[in-house]
Amino acid sequence: MGKQYKALSDKDIAFIEKQKLFYMASSSKDEVNLSPKGYDTIRVLDNNTVVFLDYPGSGNRTYRDCQNDGEFTLLFNAFEGKAMILRLFCKATLIENGSDKFSNYAQMFQEEENLIRNFFLFKIYGVESSCGESVPYMEYKGERDSLKEWVVKMDSKNKLESYIKDHTVPPNMKKL
Repeated sequence: MGKQYKALSDKDIAFIEKQKLFYMASSSKDEVNLSPKGYDTIRVLDNNTVVFLDYPGSGNRTYRDCQNDGEFTLLFNAFEGKAMILRLFCKATLIENGSDKFSNYAQMFQEEENLIRNFFLFKIYGVESSCGESVPYMEYKGERDSLKEWVVKMDSKNKLESYIKDHTVPPNMKKL
């Protein structure tokens, strides 16, 4: 049976820390954005706060939805072991490069600041767990290095900063 509550439990935090993949959904006005997220990009700060490291890459609807006071859902599910689905219902705050918090979070993730697009600080207002019995077993075989390699390559050519500036989605982006 599913359960709803206001904050993460220690069991939930341990579950999140084990996951290699999670999904982020967001919406502010138009379409709902849903993206899979990998790498070591999420940290639980306390029972109602998580921070997400956002590498440069394709679209940036997360930014748009954050700037438009949108709603976010982070979904974690077990692909091995005991079945479980965990949803975090959140509001986001953008942490941009140049702020003290940005530097602190970069150190937390042990990542070079110039390789990070943004951080998003998620304040959790609701948590929901459910059984997840229909989620298949899947085996983790490793990370794809291509995005990180691309980011490092762009940085080495002094093109990453301009790419990030050029690919920040304006808050008033229209439907596709």
